[in-house]
Amino acid sequence: MHVSISDIRAASEAALLAHGAGPFQAAEVAKAVARAEETGNIICGLYYLESYCTQLASGRVDGTLVPDVSRPKAGVVRSDARFGFAQPAFARALPLAVEAAREVGVATLTVAHAHTCTSLGYFTEQIAAEGLIALGFTNASAIVAAPGGKAPVLGTNPIAMTIPGDGAPLMHADFSTSAVALGKITMAKAAGEAIPPGWAVDADGASTTDPDAALKGALLSAAGPKGWAFGLLVEVMAAGLTGSVNSLDVKGLKLPDGNPHDLGQSYILIDANAHAGQDVLAERLARVADVIASDGGTGRIPGAPRKHIDPVDVPEALWTQVQRLAAG
Repeated sequence: MHVSISDIRAASEAALLAHGAGPFQAAEVAKAVARAEETGNIICGLYYLESYCTQLASGRVDGTLVPDVSRPKAGVVRSDARFGFAQPAFARALPLAVEAAREVGVATLTVAHAHTCTSLGYFTEQIAAEGLIALGFTNASAIVAAPGGKAPVLGTNPIAMTIPGDGAPLMHADFSTSAVALGKITMAKAAGEAIPPGWAVDADGASTTDPDAALKGALLSAAGPKGWAFGLLVEVMAAGLTGSVNSLDVKGLKLPDGNPHDLGQSYILIDANAHAGQDVLAERLARVADVIASDGGTGRIPGAPRKHIDPVDVPEALWTQVQRLAAG
């Protein structure tokens, strides 16, 4: 089925409202769902909506909480989500963080005690839209084993980065520090397909191409020990810097009930004009892009240009589910 982005956003908002979210909170989460679909990030789009609604109904996430936003230092903004959704906690804090970055040159924004933010790049692209370089970090429930190990220790722990440009980002990348996002394993299982070697190990620590065995075991880090180190960095930035919990202490993100996620996100906002300047930054990246383009390969600057899909091809069964959720 072909469904417009506006219809996806409206139906998502109606579903969240029907299951207990407040108007502001529902609107912010629905914007994120629609944006994920618009950019082809189906794992973080409508695929996640049922989970949001189920957890609203069970009380695992409180969709009416108002975040507590503060600026304890000139270049520091904190937003306590209070176990509510990450999207409204970020939205309330973003203007203050942008102001701080422009005043100081570099600022940090932390979102503490939040529900999963799903698409981390959704947030960094909003920072870049304000003309600021954006780096983002967040953790998730433990599913990644240490090199040579078998016990899940870290989440998929993504990093996102967006470099601002004139009207559109010069670069945008959003990737897990695990070899693959967990959603790709669950989608392979649902489709009855094998997964590539190097993605995961089974419960005994042996390499596996069986998605069911992978879900009972652990994922691997991207690029081995190098990806593991980046995953640990994210853990420090997301849990240590915000005071939220370790990946080890978060139960499955889609479990219908239980303790709140209590996850953290942290962002670094950099004003290029306080350094060498936005024009210089753009020139340096263009220099690299020109060589890549002339090389004849498939390489490119990530996320340039960003993909925008409208309408979106949505499976009929999924859209039927969304309409059912919207009806309450």
